[in-house]
Amino acid sequence: MAREQKVKQGNKESTKGAESIVGTAVPAVVENIVGRTGFRGEITQIRCRILQGNDKGKLMRRNVKGPIRLKDILMLRETQIEARRIKSSVSKGAFS
Repeated sequence: MAREQKVKQGNKESTKGAESIVGTAVPAVVENIVGRTGFRGEITQIRCRILQGNDKGKLMRRNVKGPIRLKDILMLRETQIEARRIKSSVSKGAFS
């Protein structure tokens, strides 16, 4: 005979998921494209300005995967950690 699975009934409000991430996302606008990084050049390093939150007006360096252009709006999950500078003068991609 088949066993019955016990159903967990926990607190639905304290789940980690999209609801908690969307609530804390902070918008930032792309101001400068620094260059390409990553093993195959698939990551673009940008400088963006935070538009809202505690760090409003802060200019920070971030790594972005995927297509990105100037004046695009990013939704950042956190604004405390900044990406390391690209050390190499050789960059891959169209922005070199």
